[in-house]
Amino acid sequence: MSDAVYNAARKKAEAAYNRALVRGQYPYISALDDMCDRNDIAAEVDLGVMDVPLSMVVGTRTRGRQNSFACNFMPLLKGSTEFATKWSHLYDYQVNEGINDPIKCYEYMNRLYVEEGNKRVSVMKYLGAYSILANVIRLVPKKNDTRASRLYYEYLDFYKVSELLDFTFTREGSYKRLAALLGQDLTTPWPEELRMNVRSAFNIFSEIYRKKGGDNLRISPYDAFLVYLTVDSLDGILHGSEEAIGAKISRSWNEFLTEENTASITLVDKPEVVPGAEAEPVSPSRSAVKTVVEAITGAGGPRYSAKNPLRVAFIHEKKGQASSWVYAHELGRNEIREAFGGVVETIAFEDCDTPEKVGKAIEAALTDEDDVIFTTSPMMVTTALKYAVDNPRTRFLNCSVNLSVNAVRTYYPRMYEAKFLMGIISAILSDNHKLGYCADYPIYGTIANINAFAIGASMVDPEVKVYLEWASMKNVNWEEALLAKGARIISGPDFIVPDEGTSRRYGVYRVEEDGSLTSLAAPLYQWGTYYKQLIRTILNGTWDDKRLTKRDEALGYWYGMSAGVVDIVQSAKLPYSLSKTLASLRRGIITGAISPFEGEIHSQTDLIQGPEAGPMPYQKIIDMDYLNDNVIGEIPPIQELKPDAEQTVKTVGVKDAVVAPTGNKDTEDPVTE
Repeated sequence: MSDAVYNAARKKAEAAYNRALVRGQYPYISALDDMCDRNDIAAEVDLGVMDVPLSMVVGTRTRGRQNSFACNFMPLLKGSTEFATKWSHLYDYQVNEGINDPIKCYEYMNRLYVEEGNKRVSVMKYLGAYSILANVIRLVPKKNDTRASRLYYEYLDFYKVSELLDFTFTREGSYKRLAALLGQDLTTPWPEELRMNVRSAFNIFSEIYRKKGGDNLRISPYDAFLVYLTVDSLDGILHGSEEAIGAKISRSWNEFLTEENTASITLVDKPEVVPGAEAEPVSPSRSAVKTVVEAITGAGGPRYSAKNPLRVAFIHEKKGQASSWVYAHELGRNEIREAFGGVVETIAFEDCDTPEKVGKAIEAALTDEDDVIFTTSPMMVTTALKYAVDNPRTRFLNCSVNLSVNAVRTYYPRMYEAKFLMGIISAILSDNHKLGYCADYPIYGTIANINAFAIGASMVDPEVKVYLEWASMKNVNWEEALLAKGARIISGPDFIVPDEGTSRRYGVYRVEEDGSLTSLAAPLYQWGTYYKQLIRTILNGTWDDKRLTKRDEALGYWYGMSAGVVDIVQSAKLPYSLSKTLASLRRGIITGAISPFEGEIHSQTDLIQGPEAGPMPYQKIIDMDYLNDNVIGEIPPIQELKPDAEQTVKTVGVKDAVVAPTGNKDTEDPVTE
C-alpha cells in the first residue's frame, strides 16, 4: 500500500516538475544557501517550537537535499531507492501513529527552509495537512532601503506584538493597517484572546474565500483578509454564518480586484463638460436650473425632478460653529440647494466623531433613501466602505485622497496650487528669509501643500527657509514656536473658525512689531463649486461612464484651479506689481503651463528629480512623504499627535507619520528582545 502511495506522490512531483519547466521556473524546491550569505544576516533568533503552516515551508536549508523534491515538495526519486523506502515508512507511521517529532527549519523573509525533516514535510503535504510541528530559527537580514526589507521589518514589528508567524502581506503599511482595524498598534503586545480570534477568523474567511474562487485572484488570502476586514468585523466573521460571510465576500469582490491591481487609483483631474450645458449654473432661478438640468440629462427628460429630487446627505465629524473645515463644507452645501432648486435636496449630520456615530448617520441617510452620501472626513472612510459594499445603489464619497477602495469614491482639491502662489507672496514680502508654516495633519495631500509653498518661496528667494510646525501635535503652540524662530510671515490654518469671530490667524499673515496681525492672502476652497460639479456627474450620467467605473480600480476626483474649486484671496494692500505677477502665474497653472513640481527638486536628504524633469505625475505628488530641502522641520510620528488626529492619520497618514521616528528602539532593532 505504501509503495502505491509513494508512486502517487512521485506522479504529483513529476507533474509539478514538468509544469515548472514549461513556465521557465525552477523545478526543484529552493535552497536557502542559494538565497542568502551569512554576511548578510544581522541576527539569528530561536523562536522555539510551534505549529507552522505547511504553506510557509518552501525549501530546504542546503543544496544537497533539494533535487530529491519537486517544487511542490513531492518526492522525485525512483521507488527502488532507500529514500523512497524511508518516505513510505514515514507515511505509514503518520497514518498509524502520528508524527510528533518537530522538524528543524529556518525562517528567512517570511518563508521556511527545512534543515531536518524534509521527508516529514513531504509526507504531510501529500496528506493535505495544514501545519506541522517545528523548531523555528529566524535569520534576520541586514536592514536596507529596499521595499522587501522595509516590508519585512514591518512584519518583524508585527510578529513581536502578535506572534502570528504566517501573516504575510505584500504591501507596505498593511501590518499597521491591520493593527488599526483591530484597535491595536505595532508596539504594544496584543491580548492572547485577540491573537486567537484573528487566527480563527482568518481560517474561517480563507476557507469560504477559497470556495468563492479566491484562488483565482493574484492576491494572497492574507491580503484579501485585510481587505475583507474593512467591510466586516472580526466578530462578524467569528459569529457569522457561512452563507452570510460568503454573500459579503461576493459583494466585496470589486474591493479584492482593486487590491489586486497595483495601479488601482484613477484620478479625474477636471470635470467633464457636456455639450449644451454651462460649466456653472449662473442663476438660481427655477427656469435657469430647468434649462441646465434638461441639457445635461438629455432629451428624454431628467431622472430627478422637484417631485423626485436627488437626495444628498452630508456627514461631518464636528459641528460647523466649532470647525472651520465643516463650516466651509456647509457653505458649499447651501450653494447646492440654491443652484439646483428643487431638483436636489440636502441634509447634514454633524458631530459624528466616532465610527459608531458615523454608522448611525449613514443608517439614517439610508432609511431616508438618500441617493448620495458625502463623508467629509478621511477617518470616516472605513465605516462608509462597510455600508457602501452592502448598498451598491447608494453613491458614497469621502473627502480624502489616495485611498484604494472601489465602493467609495474620493474627492479632494489640489490645494498645493494655491499654496505655491502663497509661498511666492510670503517670500517677496519677507525681510529676513524666514517664513513660518502651520500644517494640520501629516496626511497625503498635506505634504504636497507644504512643499509647494516652500518651492514657490525659493523661486523668488533662494535663501528662504520655511519653518514647519504642526497644529495637531501635543503640547505645542505652533505660532509661538514659529515666532521664536524668527518667522514673522506665517502661513496659518486655511480657514477661520466661526466661534473665533474676527481672528486673523488664518491664511498668510504678518505679525507686526506691536503684535498685531496683517492678513496678506488666504487659500480659497470653493466647496460649492466642487459639490455642484460632482452632483452634475450624477444628473448627466457621467458618474456611470464605463471609462471610469472599472471593477478593479478606485476612483478619485482631484480638481484644482482649472475646475474653479481652488483659488487664493489677496489683500488689497499687496503691491499692484505683485498682483500682476500672481495673476500671470495663476493663468499658467490653470492652463497647465506651470507646475510647482517640475524641474529640479530636492528633499531634505535626496535629489528627487533633475533639472530636465517635466511636471511630476499626480500620483507622485499625492504620495509625497518627504519635505523640500528648504523646509526646517519634520513629519511627526503618530505618538506625538493629539488623540483626535490619530484616527485620521492611521487611515490616510503618510508612512513616516504612522511609524516611530528613526532612532526608536522598536524600529531599529525589532529582533533582539
